[in-house]
Amino acid sequence: MTTKNNSTLALGDSVHDALLADSAEIDPARRYEEETEAVLRRKEQQIDAQSHRRKLFGWLSYAFASEVFAVCSLTLFLPICLEQFARDNGYLLPDRTERCVIATDVDSFTPPPPPSEEIRCAVKIGWLWIDTASFSLYVYSLSVLLQALTVISMGGIADRAEHRKLLLLSFAILGSTATILFIALPSSSPVWLLCAFLSIFAIVAFGASVVAMNAYLPSLARTALEVREKAAIVERLREAGPSTEAEFDTADATTVRDPVLQGAVEAYNEALSKSTSRISSRGIALGYGAGIALLCVALIPVTKWNGSTFSLRLAVSMSGMWWAVFTIPTAIWLPGGAIGSGLGWERTGGHGFRGWRDSSFRNLDDSDDEDEPTVWSQIKAAWIRLGQMLHPREIRKLRNTFWYLGAWFLLSDGFTTITSTAVLFAKTTLMLPPKSLIVIGLLTPMAGIAGSLLWPRLQHAFKLSNKAVLIILVLLASLVPAYGCLGFLPILKGRIGGLTTAGEMYGLAIYFGSLYGAFQAYARALFAELIPMGEEARWYGLFSITDKSSSFLGPLCVGLIADATGNIRYAFFFLFGMILAAVLPLFAVDVSQGREDAEAYDIRS
Repeated sequence: MTTKNNSTLALGDSVHDALLADSAEIDPARRYEEETEAVLRRKEQQIDAQSHRRKLFGWLSYAFASEVFAVCSLTLFLPICLEQFARDNGYLLPDRTERCVIATDVDSFTPPPPPSEEIRCAVKIGWLWIDTASFSLYVYSLSVLLQALTVISMGGIADRAEHRKLLLLSFAILGSTATILFIALPSSSPVWLLCAFLSIFAIVAFGASVVAMNAYLPSLARTALEVREKAAIVERLREAGPSTEAEFDTADATTVRDPVLQGAVEAYNEALSKSTSRISSRGIALGYGAGIALLCVALIPVTKWNGSTFSLRLAVSMSGMWWAVFTIPTAIWLPGGAIGSGLGWERTGGHGFRGWRDSSFRNLDDSDDEDEPTVWSQIKAAWIRLGQMLHPREIRKLRNTFWYLGAWFLLSDGFTTITSTAVLFAKTTLMLPPKSLIVIGLLTPMAGIAGSLLWPRLQHAFKLSNKAVLIILVLLASLVPAYGCLGFLPILKGRIGGLTTAGEMYGLAIYFGSLYGAFQAYARALFAELIPMGEEARWYGLFSITDKSSSFLGPLCVGLIADATGNIRYAFFFLFGMILAAVLPLFAVDVSQGREDAEAYDIRS
């Protein structure tokens, strides 16, 4: 491909030079005009490069700001803090007369010693008694359900460039403010239950703001210098007309296929793909790095005050402060309107180049009404578009794609629930102090970075497909809950094994973290092979919806299991079965056929 791209580049330059030479022989003034235009074009490229860097820094700054909430609060501090809020206001079972925490110790800097494993604690919410270990799971389940509804509804609004920045900043302000307010809400307050509502606002706002942030990614990738250079070659070849190798399509006599132009288009697509992945990877790396940095800082107060409720509230609030402060560069640098790509065309069709259309071409789902659409009309249109994609006719066209989405529904929920359940299990069953949980929270993303770099090397060494690597990762991840189930064996009581000792959690964090980072990478990569070209945003939107819509199921089931049995360890059986159940539809995916179906797919047919 590299040789082909270089030859295409040389051909594009030679075509342009030939045009200039011919122009000089006919009209020297025209040659001067075109050379002046070339100088101005280079100057414009320099200005565009500076503008691109400014916009890119604005986009990366929000990844740096918001991912801290996901790494620190969402997966670590928030579930622990919510459980502690409930415990501070709960009563010991079965009598429900004695407080779980002595009144003088509630929300103090030095909490009382943790209870033994056999003691259960429940809190009364309205007329229901809920296990304190399940309280955070219920809050999280409701949060992700509302987040999914919000993300679906705002899709059309986020696609409009003039609304995107306002939407992103509005949700960033809402989420960071809700997170910061944890510091002002002690667990001894009569309105302590507000912690659930603050959590819901923060989680929903985080998910919605990330959708708005991701909407910038394609246009940011198109404005990268190397992508614009490839686009300029395509433009020059188009202006020069068909090459000597061009021929009419045998299937469509009205379409001219030009191998030279098609090669330039492929080079452009390759550059665009690399630009997109590079920008996305930078955002992920910055986000994980920021999360690890704040975890190290949060370890200081949590350790000093022995994991008290106040220290946990402070840790959650610190992630909100970080989120708010580093959103400021985003507000300054990220553009409020469309990011111009400098291109007047977009690729249409499948892998075979079929032609070009103007970039202002309206989507099939767009209304013909030229008036500014209302918010409610855009929300309605978003749900209509989702209904079209889920029509049985469309499912039959892309059978393998939807098989994969079925597997992703279970896998995304299973991996996420393993993370949250392990944290709660470590706190409530293994009695790990908060400072130990923070160490685990540091080990997991660090191992995730290492795993993301290691697995591509293993794939290359053993010549594995993306599907094969993903199945291996899933099977290896299923060993985590399976190992937890071994803790019921009598022979492991008081011994190492079956996740019965605190030290095992550290090894588990490294092992699972090394799988989770690679799992996220390969899950997206495999899905990219199964979606129609030219409709990536729409289908990755459905990919995200599938993730969000399933994320409430696992925590809800784990919460019900913990309530019914009084032992959260039983949830490992459910998680083991959930992960293995996803392997069956994953095996059923025929990637080759799915790729062909995606190339031939047309929603209008």
